[in-house]
Amino acid sequence: MNTKRMRVLSGMRPTGKLHLGNLHGALDNWLKLQEECECFFFIADWHALTTDYATPEKIRENTWDIILDWLSVGLDPEKSTLFIQSEIQEHAELYLLLGMITPVPWLERNPTYKEQQQQLSNKDLSTYGFLGYPVLQAADIIIYRANGVPVGKDQLPHIELTREIVRRFNHLYRSDIFPEPQALLTEFPILPGIDGKKMSKSYNNCIYITEPGDSVRKKIMTMVTDTQRKRRSDPGNPDVCPVFDLHKIYSSEENRGEITDGCTTASIGCVDCKKILLENLNKVLEPIREKRKLYEKNMDNIKSIMQEGIKRARKEASKTMEMVREAMGMAPFADL
Repeated sequence: MNTKRMRVLSGMRPTGKLHLGNLHGALDNWLKLQEECECFFFIADWHALTTDYATPEKIRENTWDIILDWLSVGLDPEKSTLFIQSEIQEHAELYLLLGMITPVPWLERNPTYKEQQQQLSNKDLSTYGFLGYPVLQAADIIIYRANGVPVGKDQLPHIELTREIVRRFNHLYRSDIFPEPQALLTEFPILPGIDGKKMSKSYNNCIYITEPGDSVRKKIMTMVTDTQRKRRSDPGNPDVCPVFDLHKIYSSEENRGEITDGCTTASIGCVDCKKILLENLNKVLEPIREKRKLYEKNMDNIKSIMQEGIKRARKEASKTMEMVREAMGMAPFADL
C-alpha cells in the first residue's frame, strides 16, 4: 500500500516510561511514518481507565513520562500532531453515538476480550467500559478520518471491528464521512527482558529508553544467557541466548559474526559478550537520554507543544463531529 500522505493514527496507554520493546515495536515505525504521512499520535489516557479505573493516580504522571520519551526519540511536533485523548471531548461524544449502533455480540466475540480478562484476573474487568473499549478505539481512529493504523497481528480484529462500525454508520445514515481504515501491518520484534522472557512492565524485566547508564549496565551484566553454558570454557549457542537477540538489533553484522564464533568456540565468555552489547546499546540510548534531560528542564515548552497539538486535533475532531451530528439528525436545535 502506498502510504504517501496517508492520514495515520496511533496511540499509547500511559502505563509508565517506555522500554526498548516500545522503541522498536512502535516508535521506530512512527518515526518513519511521520516523514511520509499526516500523523496523529495520542496518549490514550481514557483507555488506561478501562483496566486501571480503581488506581488512576499514576495516569497523569505516566502521561508526561511518555510525552518526554516521544520527543526524546525524535517524534517531531512540526511533522506530527501529538495530543492527549481526554483533552478532546469529541472522542467521548463519538464513542457515545457509535455505542448506540454497535451490536453487543460484535464486542463479545472480540478475541482479546476474554484473553485479557484471564490475563488480568487480579482486576475486575466485568465493566461496560472494558467491554466497550473497542468502540472507543474506533472513535479515536475515525474521528480523524484516518486511512491507516499501524498495528501488529494481534490488533487486526480491532481494526476489522472499526471497519464494521464504519460500514454500519455509513449505511444507516447514508453517509460517506468515514473512510474504512486500513491496518498498516507492522512486524513488532519481540525483545527479551533481562530474565529472558518477553520484555514487559508486567514482568518487571525491562530496560527503559531513558534509563540511566549505570542502571542499564547492571541489568545487562545480570541478564540471563544460554542456560546450558555453565562454565567459561563451555561452548555456547547464540541461537538460544537472549543477549544475542539484543545483539541482532544493536550490534553490527561484523560484531555478530565475531560473537557467534567466540561463543560457539568458548573463546569469549558471556561477560565479554555483554560488554560488547552494552557499548553498542549505549550508542543508541545516550543521545536519547541527553535529549530527555534537556526537555525535562523546560516543561513549560513541552506543555506549549502539547497545547498546540491538542488545538490541531480538536479542530479536526470538531469538523468531523459537525458532519456526524448533521448525518444523525443531532445538529444543535436552532430554535432554542
